[in-house]
Amino acid sequence: MQRIPSIFLYFLMLIHSGFSQTTPLRVGVVGLTHTHVHWILGRPKDDKIKIVGIVESNKDLALRYTQQHGFSMDLVFSSIEQMIAETKPEAVTAFGTIYDHLEVVEKCAPLGIHVMVEKPLAVSMKHAKKMETLARKHKIFLLTNYETTWYPTVHMAHDLLKKDSIGKLSQLIIRDGHRGPKNIGVNKEFLEWLTDPVQNGGGAITDFGCYGANIATWMMNGERPLTVTAVTQQLQKENNPLVDDESTILLTYRNAKATIQASWNWPIGRKDMEVYGTTGVIYADNKNNLRKRIAQGYDGFRETILKSEERPSPYNDPFSLFAAVLRKEITLEPYDLSSLENNMLVVEILEAAKKSAKTGKTIKIK
Repeated sequence: MQRIPSIFLYFLMLIHSGFSQTTPLRVGVVGLTHTHVHWILGRPKDDKIKIVGIVESNKDLALRYTQQHGFSMDLVFSSIEQMIAETKPEAVTAFGTIYDHLEVVEKCAPLGIHVMVEKPLAVSMKHAKKMETLARKHKIFLLTNYETTWYPTVHMAHDLLKKDSIGKLSQLIIRDGHRGPKNIGVNKEFLEWLTDPVQNGGGAITDFGCYGANIATWMMNGERPLTVTAVTQQLQKENNPLVDDESTILLTYRNAKATIQASWNWPIGRKDMEVYGTTGVIYADNKNNLRKRIAQGYDGFRETILKSEERPSPYNDPFSLFAAVLRKEITLEPYDLSSLENNMLVVEILEAAKKSAKTGKTIKIK
């Protein structure tokens, strides 16, 4: 038998290694004023992504965060253009103001650089449409990240609904929020724009209303609501003088409704929801705990308590998912929580909700 030369075996091993190991995605971080940026700066190093540059004009903030997470200030640039020219990122993540999301896409899309923004997608439909047009024209992925996208219970509730375990969906109640930005002690750089109606696009109705609109759109398989009705209040005028801090949004669909309670006035932080069907209800109490109740008689029920495990990679981390989508290792389902089509509808819902709250009228969605 003829022996295979060892040098040939060596090259076979190199080829196999090259195909089995993915080169980390080169990522630029644009903006540090959204404190969710600690999510990407503080994530354990792996072979999924590599931060190659950071854009932040506030050098004091940049110094604090780079020291905290062990990055060199050599990675920090004053402009997107400079960072792109010197580091050649394949993708960027936006952690500045919501208003700034449009500029990020305007600078990156024509260069073929993919973008993930922190929720919500945009401050208005005017911004969102420009972003969508650029993303489609230049064939880039434009994703939106939400904390709740990575909650195992959110996906378990969705799976149980799809399996018809509580009957046909009749209504959703989604609650998100906390005691308010100032009360929970967000830093000055975040507080400055989070309570600004232009830079954030609103107060609690934007900051936390987007979560409910995002999940409702996903649960409803992309169905557009027929109407949007919203009420906002300002219960902490001393802390939030320019924006709402309390909001309730009601969405009606052909055969269901969704109630979104987005507040900076909860006594505790919360991200939970109730999913009602024709035969039972699912309570997603937090990230890991879920209860399912099946109706029995008038007011009785049989309850099952479920505890969910963390989701497998790349479905447990926004940046691993971002890399997997760009590498074409996975394909997002239509109206996926992170998808552009879902989040275009989220912005449309939020814009209608703000209009409803301002005018006191129900807004019909065309």
